[in-house]
Amino acid sequence: MTKTEELCINTIRFLAVDAVQKANSGHPGMPMGTAPIGYTLWTKYMKYNPRNPKWFNRDRFVLSAGHGSMLLYSLLHLTGFDVSLEDLKQFRQFGSITPGHPEYGMTPGVETTTGPLGQGLGNAIGMAIAEAHLAARFNRDGLNIVDHNTYVIAGDGDMMEGVTGEASSIAGHLRLGKLIVFYDDNHITIEGNTELAFSEDVLARYAAYGWHTQRVADGNDLDAISKAVDAAKNMKDKPSVIGVRTHIGYGSPNKQDTGEAHGSPLGDKEVELTKKNLGWPLEPKFLIPDEALSAFRKAVDRGKKDEEEWNNLFSEYRKKFPDLAEEFRLWLSGKVPADAIKDIPRFDPAAGSVATRSASGKVINAFAPKVGNFLGGAADLSPSTDTIMKEYASFSSSDREGRNFHFGIREHGMGAILNGMAAHGGLIPFGATFLVFSDYMRPPIRLAALSHFRTIYVFTHDSIGLGEDGPTHQPVEHFMALRDIPGLIVIRPADANETADAWKYILEYDKGPVAILLTRQKLPVLDRKKYAGEAGLHRGAYILAESGDPEVIIIATGSEVSVAVKAYEELVAKGKKVRLVSMPSFEVFDKQDERYRESVLPSKVRRRVSIEAGITKGWAKYVGDDGISIGVDRFGSSAPGEVVMREYGITSEAVVAAVDKLLK
Repeated sequence: MTKTEELCINTIRFLAVDAVQKANSGHPGMPMGTAPIGYTLWTKYMKYNPRNPKWFNRDRFVLSAGHGSMLLYSLLHLTGFDVSLEDLKQFRQFGSITPGHPEYGMTPGVETTTGPLGQGLGNAIGMAIAEAHLAARFNRDGLNIVDHNTYVIAGDGDMMEGVTGEASSIAGHLRLGKLIVFYDDNHITIEGNTELAFSEDVLARYAAYGWHTQRVADGNDLDAISKAVDAAKNMKDKPSVIGVRTHIGYGSPNKQDTGEAHGSPLGDKEVELTKKNLGWPLEPKFLIPDEALSAFRKAVDRGKKDEEEWNNLFSEYRKKFPDLAEEFRLWLSGKVPADAIKDIPRFDPAAGSVATRSASGKVINAFAPKVGNFLGGAADLSPSTDTIMKEYASFSSSDREGRNFHFGIREHGMGAILNGMAAHGGLIPFGATFLVFSDYMRPPIRLAALSHFRTIYVFTHDSIGLGEDGPTHQPVEHFMALRDIPGLIVIRPADANETADAWKYILEYDKGPVAILLTRQKLPVLDRKKYAGEAGLHRGAYILAESGDPEVIIIATGSEVSVAVKAYEELVAKGKKVRLVSMPSFEVFDKQDERYRESVLPSKVRRRVSIEAGITKGWAKYVGDDGISIGVDRFGSSAPGEVVMREYGITSEAVVAAVDKLLK
């Protein structure tokens, strides 16, 4: 290690130490131990442009061990991103762009939201998949416009989380050769030495997954780190993991290799001792020596040159392949061709009842040819979720252009991978499973909402109406559990045509994740000559039918709309003045202006009944104190779906009885 290299590495270390100390909060130990890895990657290997963080063909860097965020923030500042020294000084403060864990969209150069351990590595695998797919679709001989690597730093905690195993297993199976993971093997977690709970051979596990594995014995050995990266880059048909023996809190006389260095400031006295130990000036704090800054800032000119070379390459590509170049631009824009929306089918009531999962499958296969960057799959449930794109191959280690993904029985890993595909750019990814198994992937759904990722979830078998599989597979609390996630749009369509319009909404919505909830059981296709058109779905809730100035309002979602329709017709025949509202999406309705919301649910009409085959908690917002909510506030049962629905009171008779009670 040269003196300049040591100076640069210690600059990273002490920016992290000083920021954590100033905030009196944070994780200094990990940046102190992994600074040599960060320095090597960001100055010798990674391709990026600090002046244009969104340049498409950049290498992606994911700090899966997101608690070590000051490692990343220090590197971003030092290499010339729009992250100032003042931003570092505002680490973990309200309104700053340097939060406690990296957040996508907040800090220039941060590729994904990390911190919940294991998620970042799963995201990185999704990014590597996206790179492989786009490269297969667009690259031509001598004109590789998609050609970049994904680098990760993950820690012991990442390796313990189950999502890491799920995602890494499929990464090995898919032979993702442009994925390089550094395993920060520092032997420490919050409670102490990893031997308390973790004794496996991580590299042996990864070898079994099908990864290329290497070990670096000394985390300060820059030559060994470089040789490992070179070997990993040369491994074209396997993802690589490099286990590096580091020391958490490196250089701290009393806290190196201890749990104390993980998640607490070193303390003023220990900071002083550490700076003396590593030959660093005690003052000023946040010191960046000119020599170190000069070395790091070479990244600006290097990045400008790399992007210019790529722009020239793309210009040549555009001349030779104008149609492909235009398609590439369209994919990166995130926009969907207008004719794809127009070609979405309508369903004829005379053709009979249709399960909304089946309607969804027909819709997907109708627009798939026009939306080439729409791709995804299921957690081993494609036949049941009806999400196979019939004209297209499966993505595999031998066919990177395939659009159907087989995630295996790995819901959690699927969710994390989808987020990485969305974060990468250029793709519109979806994942499918039964609604009840959304519990397995709730963490990445939450992160998708937090990060505003354009991730799509297709959840089928959406109620006790699925029948004989019983309570283990019958979702009850899941509608509301998903609706409780801020920023997630949940759509539960009432019939085949609402399902079609739901997909229109989803394809045009690019501000965050959407979950569409679909039935296993067949539902009547509503006669839209008799009832309002399904385009009302785009407002979240709409008046399906009414008889005069309403004295009572019935609100229903999903499969229960057909139940409410039957009750509505019976009540109207009895001379009742009723309004029937279909509410496929709470979130979309709540986004409407007050005037529209009042027009659908006028405050003067206080007698209201809701019906949904799930928990009633949450419906009070729409039915009020004087209303009645019909639902399922207990677990389901194993029996034919229509029997379960009847026995649990999800019937038109229950709706009529509730209305009669309110009108007494």
